[in-house]
Amino acid sequence: MATTLGPVLSFLTFLLSLSSSPLPSLSAVNTFVYGGCSQIKYTPNSPYESNLNSLLTSLVNSATYSSYNKFTISGSSPQDVVYGLYQCRGDLAMPDCATCVARSVSQFGGVLCPGTCGGAIQLEGCFVKYDNATFIGVEDKTVVMKKCGPSVGYKSDVMNRRDAVLGSLGGSGGLYRVGGSEDVQGVAQCVGDLSVGECQDCLSEAIGRLKSDCGGAVFGDMFLAKCYARYSTSGAHVYTKNNHDSSNGDSEKTFAIIIGLLAGVALLIIFLSFLRKIFGGNGGLVNS
Repeated sequence: MATTLGPVLSFLTFLLSLSSSPLPSLSAVNTFVYGGCSQIKYTPNSPYESNLNSLLTSLVNSATYSSYNKFTISGSSPQDVVYGLYQCRGDLAMPDCATCVARSVSQFGGVLCPGTCGGAIQLEGCFVKYDNATFIGVEDKTVVMKKCGPSVGYKSDVMNRRDAVLGSLGGSGGLYRVGGSEDVQGVAQCVGDLSVGECQDCLSEAIGRLKSDCGGAVFGDMFLAKCYARYSTSGAHVYTKNNHDSSNGDSEKTFAIIIGLLAGVALLIIFLSFLRKIFGGNGGLVNS
């Protein structure tokens, strides 16, 4: 006996819809950037689906108190193991982080990656990934999404400021980095499973590609598999969330709803896991 992924994802979609009129700042945090899925499908009502169900619920629950976490759900056989993690943007308050991760997870069983053994989604405010092959702690500089804005002619003063901002991002420390100079804004971030050296290596690659590929574009986004670098000139994009206070009330209400309803989901999963063990299943959660 196994739990099904659909009801839990539908439940997450329901609780997110309870905040029916999100303010623009919160809505921007949840804006879709890119997503991708593996080609391998899992068998419906299989132990893998049950473990994936547990993993995604663990990610959503963890995002209510931590901006990054990773999990491994073990099973009775190697093909039932599932790995997953999430990373919220470094400037987000916990209510917005939790809402972003919950919204990401709710899309996996719907329009994005239904029935697949692996999937990844990047929203403006968070990144979520799961797979049946281990990827946690592995540096990956594959380009997964590149976007360059229109070029309005090479303006040396603007491009010099852009290069200076990108240079400061590359020379800063930490997983999350921001910088700016007059009308030029930059932001960069690594996923939390990378070491300091791996993060620096990944961001150097992203920044280098951003400068070479986007040239004199008014904005540029370079997303590698484990990090990204972005810049904007003349207000073409706003990457950081400067007006959290205006959305704080609605965000915290949604946050409180998620906390309460996740407790119910957790109890349901425990009960269903108990039933599955009675019928011969086996599984375990490792917060790796």
